[in-house]
Amino acid sequence: MSDDVDLPESHPRYESLLTRHRIEAGVDRGITSRQGLIAQGRGEAFDYLLGEHTLDSADDAERAAAAHILSADHAVISVNGNAAALVPGELVELAEVTGADLEVNLFNRTEERIEAIAEYLREHGATDVKGLTADGRIPGLDHERAKVDADGIGAADVVLVPLEDGDRAEALGEMGKTELVIDLNPQSRSAEVAAVPIIDNIIRAIPNITEHARDLCGDPAAQQDAIDTFDADSALTAAERRIREGDLE
Repeated sequence: MSDDVDLPESHPRYESLLTRHRIEAGVDRGITSRQGLIAQGRGEAFDYLLGEHTLDSADDAERAAAAHILSADHAVISVNGNAAALVPGELVELAEVTGADLEVNLFNRTEERIEAIAEYLREHGATDVKGLTADGRIPGLDHERAKVDADGIGAADVVLVPLEDGDRAEALGEMGKTELVIDLNPQSRSAEVAAVPIIDNIIRAIPNITEHARDLCGDPAAQQDAIDTFDADSALTAAERRIREGDLE
């Protein structure tokens, strides 16, 4: 999959159009589901209302997320089709910097898509990708979406879940896991149940978390301070206020 697309970088909507191209190419490759196209459009609308930039509150959340991952006993980064299509290399880099596992976890699960996403992550440098074993389950969920690796998400104490659906996010929280959720809608169930709701575009959020992880690595005191000073309700309120009161240009 390539970013080769006939778009001038001077186009005012270049980043947005490039993102759409990646999702479209992901569908063609069998990584992203057709439902993922709809989810991307919904997220893009919220990003436009947020001003298409990272709010200070979102940056605080990204720093707290980095701290949680670094201080975890076993952190896992959950990867779905949209995340894989949009930021594959960035996800691999975050895993390398923090020591977290990568696990493919899908709402619309097929073995073909799981393998395609795992292979795509390997193409971007991943050496070990979980999600193919599927020998564990998330309690309270039915169908294929409940499947996880027992030694991956099943055993994790901290899970970063970009672009997750609400009831699965809620079920993971009920398992006692610390959930870090990337979601552009501050009123989504995923964001509301998260210990750390990151109201930001994944293409900005993942690199920002990695940058904060590099800064916090080896400093447990700073990690704990980032965790203790972050307030989820304040982050959600700040994002909602920006959506309701921001000026559209």
